[in-house]
Amino acid sequence: MSVRERELKICFTPGLVELVQENVDIPYRRVLVTGATGLLGRAVYKEFKENAWYTLGCGYSRARPRFLRCNLMDEDAVRNVIHEFQPHVIIHCAAERRPDVVERHTEAAMNLNVHACANLAKEASAAGIFLIYISTDYVFDGRNPPYGENDAPNPLNLYGKSKLEGEREVLRHCASAAILRVPILYGEVERVDESAVTVLWDRIQEGAESCTIDHCQQRFPTYTSDVARVCRLMAERRLQDPSLRGIFHYSGKEQMTKYEIACAIADAFNLPSSHLIPLTEQPAGTGALRPQNAQLECSRLELLGLSVEPTPFKTAVRDSLWPFQHDKRWRQTVFH
Repeated sequence: MSVRERELKICFTPGLVELVQENVDIPYRRVLVTGATGLLGRAVYKEFKENAWYTLGCGYSRARPRFLRCNLMDEDAVRNVIHEFQPHVIIHCAAERRPDVVERHTEAAMNLNVHACANLAKEASAAGIFLIYISTDYVFDGRNPPYGENDAPNPLNLYGKSKLEGEREVLRHCASAAILRVPILYGEVERVDESAVTVLWDRIQEGAESCTIDHCQQRFPTYTSDVARVCRLMAERRLQDPSLRGIFHYSGKEQMTKYEIACAIADAFNLPSSHLIPLTEQPAGTGALRPQNAQLECSRLELLGLSVEPTPFKTAVRDSLWPFQHDKRWRQTVFH
């Protein structure tokens, strides 16, 4: 469903510039995506925009010119955005998701990962908006996988604790909200260090110099485009079924250590991996403690018909990293 509105457009013809009015179709369904400048937020924004949703993305330091600049810690700013746009759905992707950064800059991370959640949840509840909060597998300690939606969380690091506290704030202020927990993410990146998966790319391409990579922690790399599609399916179901709420899990199915991820990336691009050395013991003092295996059990989404078959890792990682090959780096300015 859409509504017709008139929009001003600048038309250029040889020797003439005109300002004309045109009728345009504006999708009726409206979604607000926070963190739209980030790794997951960009994929979520794209998924909704390409599927007949009127989509508004907001960010902060990198927002302009493409997205709305909004400080999520500012209650008045959040309220004004929501009142003016009147979304049916909010997808809350904004977060400090780097565990080691959370350990070093705890106050700023807690503001974004906890207090911003409370601000959004209060406004969503007051306006009857469906809120989906993106959380993490790091709410679990990784000692007894797989973890279902009803299993007791026990985060090992401040990042996991902050996201769990964010979940609690969301559900405390907006009982009709949904929590979507996901594991390590990768997708189309602006820089390879934007994801803990794609950051391995430079080590793989170096080729000549040997390097060690963790071969202890079990990971389930998950493609952001798949997560974005799940968010859209949940949003569209919720417009039909108000009972959709609570905690959900979504994850890729391929289990790998970071060493195995690096080898799979090398194989996807027909690059050598003999210089990569598996590190089978975790050295002391390597940053925030990570769960050994926080595999998510995802049956709730599957039973509701809202899950998405994960894109095969090698296929998705090729799509994500091909512009960063040495012979294609000139294309980054075009596609990123």
